[in-house]
Amino acid sequence: MVERLSLSALKKIIAGQTTQPATCIIKFYSNSCDYCHNLHEYYKDLALSYDDINFYAFNVDDHPSIEQELRFNGVPTIFAVRIQKPHKKPKIRILEDPERPNKHTWYYINGIKSFIEKEK
Repeated sequence: MVERLSLSALKKIIAGQTTQPATCIIKFYSNSCDYCHNLHEYYKDLALSYDDINFYAFNVDDHPSIEQELRFNGVPTIFAVRIQKPHKKPKIRILEDPERPNKHTWYYINGIKSFIEKEK
């Protein structure tokens, strides 16, 4: 299941303010992004295939300065946040853009899977 994040919930995850260790995958998207819409179903399917990872989505339209705050450029963007100890700074990684983006979804699903496997 993919849960949509509020700004306050996103900031808690990024700060590692959780009650237990966790791995979180966060897709940043925009309502006006065709890649984001096309990636939606694939991302939901990925979430169903991992029981031990939390999948989230954050709409950058809700807080346009988030890209600058978290230092990424454009959507879709996928973050992995690994919280090893609650209330400690988590390990945060950003999935690199593919050399040759998928014309439909930007990212390739196998590329997202490989990224998740490295980060969990």
